[in-house]
Amino acid sequence: MAETVLTGGRVIDPAQGVDEVMDVVVRDGSIADVAAGVTPPTGSRILDVAGKIVTPGWIDIHAHVYWGVTTWGILADPLCLASGVTTIVDAGSPGWANFPGFNEWIAKPAVTRVLTFVHISGIGLTYGPLGEMEDIRYANAELTAETIQAHPDVTTGVKVRQGRGQVGDNGVAPLRKAVEAAEAASTRVMTHIGAGVPLPDVLALMRGGDIVTHCFQGRGDTIFTEVGQLLPEVHDARERGIIFDVGHGGGSFHFPTGRRAIENGFLPDVISSDLHSLSVEGPAFDMPTTASKFLNMGMTLTDVIAAVTCAPARSIGRDDTLGSLRVGDVADVGVFAMEEGEFEFEDTHDITEIGTSRLTSHLTMRAGEVWYPADVVEQFGRPEDTIPSTVRRANGAMASAAGIVRRGR
Repeated sequence: MAETVLTGGRVIDPAQGVDEVMDVVVRDGSIADVAAGVTPPTGSRILDVAGKIVTPGWIDIHAHVYWGVTTWGILADPLCLASGVTTIVDAGSPGWANFPGFNEWIAKPAVTRVLTFVHISGIGLTYGPLGEMEDIRYANAELTAETIQAHPDVTTGVKVRQGRGQVGDNGVAPLRKAVEAAEAASTRVMTHIGAGVPLPDVLALMRGGDIVTHCFQGRGDTIFTEVGQLLPEVHDARERGIIFDVGHGGGSFHFPTGRRAIENGFLPDVISSDLHSLSVEGPAFDMPTTASKFLNMGMTLTDVIAAVTCAPARSIGRDDTLGSLRVGDVADVGVFAMEEGEFEFEDTHDITEIGTSRLTSHLTMRAGEVWYPADVVEQFGRPEDTIPSTVRRANGAMASAAGIVRRGR
């Protein structure tokens, strides 16, 4: 296979402490060299990316791509290949009972690397409007652990949602089952936090390496006290190695909460989108839009890139192979434009802010194959195009009941 050389771009690879104009050489689907002033061999494919930002392929550890089986599901490839994302992790759409279908019909055929957390509920997140853990009988730690142990190539841990709307009167009992499964499988738990279950009760059960998602959700039981101070239990959790993930989604990101946290030095460890059928048309849209919000809230570009590359790779235990442009690693690369101007960004509380910078995808390289956004749309369509009308109706009712307003672009 002929070499492909990305020339003249600003390479930002936080895992290796790199931030300079360099060339990236790709051969046979792997990174062959990263250096300044490369002389490409005759016959190489030269891609001039001068003025662009070149990063490791982005890793989104919270999305929902079990299309056709859950009300949340959207297709991975039209979403990821158009936005610089080369690895996407489904945040618990499948449980142990419907994991085989996810693996066979979603993960394996995808161009994008598709991984998943396995939900402690055997049915996963099949039907959005009803809580999957209102009936604790759906939780089976043994079968969840067995599924994870049998499929280490595609699974990343156990998922549980801990808001009253998901667990009813069961409190933290689902989380206890999730931790039981995770300990049996020697893996991590990703815990959705939300209103109705006290956050200190949730954090008390979590272990170093576990992940809190929706950390800036701003509804009910948040990371702040009523007087706006960071909960001491949150500070303690970070000290214990618990990871705080954004998980923007359609109802889980609040500008004032995120801004207060960042201004007080509490940056998210990981930036993820929680893209699904209720958020892909706004307000999350895609990973570059989500990341741009944090750039405009005061995070440095390097910190933002780290939070979508090496940090998520580390959070799912794959930083030895993903999240960097190391020579010999798979050639998963994102190339982005940094646009300057006035751009409107929206959270999930109907709050709009104007930012002055925006990242947009120029191209995505997955295992050495180059995808431009227009080509992705031509081949796959847009992710929102495949949302069934019945799901749209259910989502509209659910969003209205939750007070979520979606404006679109």
